[in-house]
Amino acid sequence: MPLSGWAQGDPPAANAPLKVGSKRFTESYILGEILTQSAASAGPARHLAGLGNTAIVFAALRAGSIDLYPDYTGTVAAELLKLPATATLAQINAALAPLGLGAAVPFGFQNTYAIAVRGESGKAAQAAAAPDNLRTLSDLARAPGLRLGLSHEFLGRADGWPTLASRYGLPQQPVGLDHGIAYEALVAGQVDAIDIYSTDAKIRAYRLRVLDDDRQVFPRYDAIVLYRLDVPQRHPAAWRAIAELEGRIDGERMIAMNAQAELDGASFAAVARRFLAGERGAEEKSAQMSGEISEGNAADKRAGLLGALLGPDTWRLTRQHLALVAGAVGAAVVVGVPLGVVAARRRRLGQVVLAIAGMLQTIPSLALLAGLIPLLGRIGLWPAMVALFLYALLPIVRNTCTGLQQVPAGLSDAGRALGLTARQRLRHVELPLALPVILAGIKTAVVISVGTATVAAFVGAGGYGERIATGLALNDDTLLLAGAIPSALLALLAQGLFEAAERWVLFRGQRAARHDQK
Repeated sequence: MPLSGWAQGDPPAANAPLKVGSKRFTESYILGEILTQSAASAGPARHLAGLGNTAIVFAALRAGSIDLYPDYTGTVAAELLKLPATATLAQINAALAPLGLGAAVPFGFQNTYAIAVRGESGKAAQAAAAPDNLRTLSDLARAPGLRLGLSHEFLGRADGWPTLASRYGLPQQPVGLDHGIAYEALVAGQVDAIDIYSTDAKIRAYRLRVLDDDRQVFPRYDAIVLYRLDVPQRHPAAWRAIAELEGRIDGERMIAMNAQAELDGASFAAVARRFLAGERGAEEKSAQMSGEISEGNAADKRAGLLGALLGPDTWRLTRQHLALVAGAVGAAVVVGVPLGVVAARRRRLGQVVLAIAGMLQTIPSLALLAGLIPLLGRIGLWPAMVALFLYALLPIVRNTCTGLQQVPAGLSDAGRALGLTARQRLRHVELPLALPVILAGIKTAVVISVGTATVAAFVGAGGYGERIATGLALNDDTLLLAGAIPSALLALLAQGLFEAAERWVLFRGQRAARHDQK
């Protein structure tokens, strides 16, 4: 597409980086790295990796939190724009233009959906192959007993399971399964069929049989760049570098790059560097694999756990995780303690406050984060901080209210008899006596926040969740543990510190009581 005539925007801040997003699966991570490294050759660029599913990344693009990300024509047409899945790139751009967005730079390959079952047995196979007469999706309709494990996004997409089940008359009731673990679940015989991307490296690695879409339900999913229309004007050199990627990646090369990450254990950044450097030898070797994952690969990952735990990004992730928890819980204390006081003093209003705080706890974390992106108009720190703040409110409000209600009425009356005002009684009598219970609520909020903060990585806020998100995408136990273990240790440390603080407060109170008795 020509680089002139783009929508005008405000001049960017000096050295503002081009922000590249990606979804939470291997191929998107790799394409995001290729786009970022290409742009970085002409200016500053930043990759906000693994932001979540299509809806979250598209919301981030519309809000201006990212400048571009890799997507697919079928997804953009059917899922985002509600166009026919067969819409052309010109039709897609016509629909995107009023949103200030555009689609360009077709990479040169398509990655369509498909359904796969177990094929011929091999070392990687732990369950029997699918019946030989199961070759097409029409055949799937005649096998109602098969267990389908489908990704959550595929289950909800208009161009996914609803259309597939309708067109083929499929009687099965699928279960939701994360794409990162679907292949292993299929090979282990826990499910009989899964949805796949046609460029997945594990299709060959596990010798799966891809069922023929004999009624051609799935449209083309050509890989493209979805971007804000002002990007070529704000980052002209970076955009020119990205435009040079057009047509450079064919299907075999993409499969090979996916194999490097998923089977050989290469980092997404390293895979992108090899591609941009033109090192095809390693890619071709991966693409020609017979299809078996070596037994030593898992052992290598286990041996690398300590290295992953103490990796160069550990301190950065720790700082981010601590900042999220401290900021959210600190704000929750500032807001929650006064709300708890109100709830203790005014019972009816308190019931409403506690009900609202309790209702916030029932909202799934990813759903809350996805809703906050368009509301706040950004991704990253603020949506994550607001979500953690809302989750931390309930234990703080509830314990403050409970602690104040447990203060003996006689002590409050004694303060009143001494001429203390209501505010003075609260400050000098009631809050000090309720402090152990309030601290217990803050401790609960901190422990909850440490665990919940791992989902912040899905909106680009960092923390230990970055390792967990990448580990899920690659089904890499080492990365999963490298994210989960520090988070668990941090929660235990926080709990220990607060329990020590509670004991100190109780000891101080008992010592003061003994002093008064003397």
